[in-house]
Amino acid sequence: MELFDIISNDIKEAMKSKDKVALNTLRNIKKVLLEAKTAPGANNTVSEEAAIKIIQKLVKQGRESAELYASQNRDDLAQEELAQVQVMEKYLPKQLSGDEIKAAVKAIIEEIGATGQQDFGKVMGIASKRLAGKADGRAISATTKELLS
Repeated sequence: MELFDIISNDIKEAMKSKDKVALNTLRNIKKVLLEAKTAPGANNTVSEEAAIKIIQKLVKQGRESAELYASQNRDDLAQEELAQVQVMEKYLPKQLSGDEIKAAVKAIIEEIGATGQQDFGKVMGIASKRLAGKADGRAISATTKELLS
């Protein structure tokens, strides 16, 4: 079953269980996916990879909003954003742990023969593609910097 269809079914379940946070979050995801489907050149389809990237972007925005609210002592709004992020994360692939990211970046460094900070761009390019959807870009970048220095 396609991710779009899964989300549509989960909207029905959220309505039945009267889960307002999940319902609002899932409706927002569906709206964004529908916009992507109807965009010029999309041929009324969204690939699974594109759908996952869209959800990842929404998760990132939610976390950033929560940080901003927390820094302005609006913990009520921060908690609301984090609750929505939790709902969205259910539709993303399992994230790699710090050790798994480190092992993957080490393997890439050895594979291309990187020796120092001058190879940061090469390593990040490959690591970003291979770990897309499985790890946060900041975590990949921090690990790469650590291993190349």
